[in-house]
Amino acid sequence: MRFQTLQELAGLCKQEGVTIGELMLAEQCRESGRTRELELQKMADYYLIMKQAVSEGLKEDHPSRSGLTGKDARQVHAYVQREAEATLAGAPAAAAMAYALAVSEVNASMGRIVATPTAGSCGIIPGSFVSSQTRFGWSDEHMTMGLFCAGAIGYVIANRSFVSGAEGGCQAEVGSAIAMAAGALAELRGGTPAQAVHAAGLALKNTLGLICDPVGGLVEIPCIVRNGFGAVNALAAADMALAGVRSAIPADEVVDAMREVGAAMPEKHRETAQGGLAATPTGRRIMDELYRRNSSS
Repeated sequence: MRFQTLQELAGLCKQEGVTIGELMLAEQCRESGRTRELELQKMADYYLIMKQAVSEGLKEDHPSRSGLTGKDARQVHAYVQREAEATLAGAPAAAAMAYALAVSEVNASMGRIVATPTAGSCGIIPGSFVSSQTRFGWSDEHMTMGLFCAGAIGYVIANRSFVSGAEGGCQAEVGSAIAMAAGALAELRGGTPAQAVHAAGLALKNTLGLICDPVGGLVEIPCIVRNGFGAVNALAAADMALAGVRSAIPADEVVDAMREVGAAMPEKHRETAQGGLAATPTGRRIMDELYRRNSSS
């Protein structure tokens, strides 16, 4: 890739008069040696899987093997349909939340999803993308270009910091996904590359320090709920950037800060199920019950 930082990414786009999605598509073609048509089709196929996961998650409950999760998405979706504009967050945000929960529950039940950038954060981009597509009537082709934009932002974060909860806590998984979604949504709504980068920075700094504390060591509690909140945060960050709010700390420096915070994070707060919510009395009780159940089966 010709860019290693978000500043370089936005600069190249401004210099060449293209969107982040278009630049990333061209870079991907250059690196892979595949045609534009093949790369577009590959990404379009990913988006189709995302939409299918949303649909599956809302069609019926998807209880996980542990039995801990699997019914929240449809419950939230029914609430949104019932209350409509009376929801406190507003129907668009509530829909994004329900869709994100749906995809995460499909993942927890061993269904088919796209890791964006990880399975633990797989609901954020689909939740915010599919709900926005429905609301604004965007085409699948438009959404596919949005995924290229999200991919460019994720590429920088992954290479400059990390996207693994085991390495940097949930800020690395959910935080990165929110940043990717926020930047892409800003671009999908007509924002400039600079605004998309600001959206990513605003989103990421709002999750700094978020630990990875899966109860029972499973990617369910609190991971699934964090996906729902993450989709809403992505919408908010994109709106802030489109309104002209700038990240006072440049997005690349926010990414660097995430790396520094993650490296300093105690091991018990990095996907080991030894701290945070996993170490609460209820978290330990759930873990013990799962252990006994697995031992007797």
